[in-house]
Amino acid sequence: MSSPHRVVAIDLGKSRCRVAVDGARLDGVGAPGLAATGGVAAALAAIRPLLDRIDGDIPLLGIGAAGAWAAPSAAQELAAALAASTGARVAVASDVVTAHAGALGGGDGVLLIAGTGAAALGVDAEGVRLVDGWGPELGDFGSGSWLGREALRAVLRHSVGLSSGTVLTAAITDRVGTASEIPTWLARPEPLARRLATLAPLVLDAAADGDPVAGEIAAHAVRLLAAAASAASSRTLDVALHGGLTDHDWFRSALVAALQAASSDSAPRRHVPAAGDALDGASLLARRTDLPHERYVHRAE
Repeated sequence: MSSPHRVVAIDLGKSRCRVAVDGARLDGVGAPGLAATGGVAAALAAIRPLLDRIDGDIPLLGIGAAGAWAAPSAAQELAAALAASTGARVAVASDVVTAHAGALGGGDGVLLIAGTGAAALGVDAEGVRLVDGWGPELGDFGSGSWLGREALRAVLRHSVGLSSGTVLTAAITDRVGTASEIPTWLARPEPLARRLATLAPLVLDAAADGDPVAGEIAAHAVRLLAAAASAASSRTLDVALHGGLTDHDWFRSALVAALQAASSDSAPRRHVPAAGDALDGASLLARRTDLPHERYVHRAE
């Protein structure tokens, strides 16, 4: 018989779905996001096969789902559907919210996400504030997809004599093709943001090796991300980093330095290691209702 305190935590992203239960991890496919057409049905299709693999009762179910911030009614619908089918007490929040709760242990601070997309979520005495997370068409400034797009632009500009040479030309040719082939690569049916983000390491490695063009692209990304973190809270001390770009040592060091440089007596910034991840945050929000994230949690039982 399962413990009444047993929690199943889910991190539902656009590319994969991760589940944590009893110290074990399960992985499956992701879903387009709750804000997409048919988002709830797609989320259920991603989650239910993984829940079917879990033995025993599920008293508590915590879920961080992409798109929940922009589609709160869909998040509530997802919570109700899972409560009805599992008998669990269900808590659904945006994956940004669960990532924040996990990284900062449910407390105040800023979570700066720099992966395929980019966003900064600040929680302090004044409330909760999300900066960016607007998607690749309107935002995600400084993200992996942004870096990839800027790399392609640099190569195209150089190909017609509008900018100086860069080692990115050879790197992009190996990965994408010549400048004339870039439009065809962009038109492929696979999700563009993810493909652009695969080019980000090329930019960061070139910047770390001293290429001026790549260096300026990376430096601008750092400025954009640091500005988002500052805008997310005017008073918080702690900033935790999350996302694939922060695994790049050179870029992470540059970002931490920029955050420290933006610090002031009225708004000091201190980089702190993440206490946990989005699965930890989903578990925490499932178990507690007294955290500052509560107004962004959708519950059903």
